Amino acid sequence: MEGIASALGDGARWRIVELLAERPRSVGELAELTGLRQPQTTKHLQTLARAGLVTVFPLGQRRVYAVDAEPLSALERRLRELVETIEAHAGERAVVARYRAAIEAESVVADRERWADGRAFSFERVLAVPRDLAWRYWVDADLLASWLAPTPMTVTACVIEPKRGGRAVLDYRDAEGQQYRSEGRVHTAKAPGHLVFDLSVLDTAGAISFTGHYDLTLTAVPEGTRLHLDLTITETTVDAVPYIAGIETGWGQVLDNLTDIARHNTEKEAQS
Repeated sequence: MEGIASALGDGARWRIVELLAERPRSVGELAELTGLRQPQTTKHLQTLARAGLVTVFPLGQRRVYAVDAEPLSALERRLRELVETIEAHAGERAVVARYRAAIEAESVVADRERWADGRAFSFERVLAVPRDLAWRYWVDADLLASWLAPTPMTVTACVIEPKRGGRAVLDYRDAEGQQYRSEGRVHTAKAPGHLVFDLSVLDTAGAISFTGHYDLTLTAVPEGTRLHLDLTITETTVDAVPYIAGIETGWGQVLDNLTDIARHNTEKEAQS
């Protein structure tokens, strides 16, 4: 497939294939129609032949080239699969586009320290699990790590100790190896329904970029558990723009992760 794509990547060879798609032709005819010299045309035909795109056969005193449709059909199928994959993941590209637009918008207003202090966000999801299990997804480090990484991050450390004064830690690593650190404290932990904690996002020098104040409520409902998360930010610095811009998208992603994992585990238990 790579050889086919490479062979077709040259404009002259593409034109030759277009001409051969109409009917078999000789080197001289192809040279005349493309405006190339015969030695150039011959070299292009040899490249196309090595890729399996054309065949050559004698026709009286002439050598005639013909295009083979099967490699092109295989390329067509592969390109169709690629287009289908692109279309299936359109939402992920939309997330990146929204994040880029948010960074541009926030950069305009981030003209001073504490520029976004007091900004609030709210998120809500319904999890298809009992409330005690929903609680464990927040306070069990292994379960927390299973859903808390937004694409394409990897959780390297996370803990929310469910007690007053307990540690709150969340560290990520991106695909390039850049580390992102957050740390804070738990203020309220009333199992299995109420958790309040802070997380300060730290820059590479360990200084606070901004602090998020989180208030999580888990309520039992017929479908399982309703999750409501309120987030208010303070101590915002000018350099926190990329973080602030990504809050809504990032938390939306990870809460969708949690919702999907909860549903998957429920379905798995029902089948066992």
